[in-house]
Amino acid sequence: MTYEDIKYETDGRLAFITLNRPEKLNALSNNLRGEMIHAMKEAEATPEVGVIILRSEGRAFSAGYDLQTREASPDSQYVHPRSLLPDAGSTHPGPMEWARHVTQTNWVIWELAKPVVAQVHGYCLAGGTELATICDFRIVAEDAQIGYPPVRAMTTMDMIWSPWHLPMAKAREFAYIGDSFSGAKMTELGWANYAIPADDLATFTEGFARRMANVDNDMLMYSKRAVNRQYEVMGIRTGLWSGTEIQGLSSYRPAAAEFSTRMKEEGLKAALEWRDGPFKDFRGAYDSAPQNRPVAASHSSKPGSSGYGA
Repeated sequence: MTYEDIKYETDGRLAFITLNRPEKLNALSNNLRGEMIHAMKEAEATPEVGVIILRSEGRAFSAGYDLQTREASPDSQYVHPRSLLPDAGSTHPGPMEWARHVTQTNWVIWELAKPVVAQVHGYCLAGGTELATICDFRIVAEDAQIGYPPVRAMTTMDMIWSPWHLPMAKAREFAYIGDSFSGAKMTELGWANYAIPADDLATFTEGFARRMANVDNDMLMYSKRAVNRQYEVMGIRTGLWSGTEIQGLSSYRPAAAEFSTRMKEEGLKAALEWRDGPFKDFRGAYDSAPQNRPVAASHSSKPGSSGYGA
């Protein structure tokens, strides 16, 4: 197997899948996600492997979906040849299908026969939070920054996981404002299993995974399935699917085109500075960011052109 945007290796009972676009803060392009899902299935089918660790190179777990170079090459063997999206079922023709597609792709990890441990450091934003959340466990650096800034100006969360993992008040805060929470705080709130000093994160995560890997594969599979089915009875599938429809509606509001218009006319960095400026964090912390900009309003561009979401 030859991967371009991830690394895949095994060591005894563990498989390691490493997101490997550090120069892009591991932005989730279609090819990267396709390779990741392929590697997940490879680990699932390997009898010697019991537990999968998902981690990243560089200074971020993932800054979210790639808003610039998300399209995969037609020659990529890891995406569907018609849609150029990771093959998770439907080819998702038609407008405003992005949230449905990424949620359906994440269900592949949910249904995987083996547990996946997300090792989270640095920035874990937007689609990066969705990827980490669908894993079975999250072990985070204490100083990691977990947030969803696209809700400030783009669309609602593509996969509305926050009500399932956070207390109601904090779920609303996360989903309405987009501010980041530290890894330590997210562990306190129950999203992550452990918050570890960044220098010790890899060692701790591997130790946690190896301890779990002492359990046989079939037992781990049935334990994962038993827990998953309880959440499904409580409505998690219906809830997340419903969220994808709301995301589509949010992309048609009058101000929805403002971000994408700015990105096309001024570039991605300028659009991010505009989005985050009043909040004075992420790209809004730069001196060039418009920290006193007016609230986004209706734009002359066609509503709904905000496209892929976060």
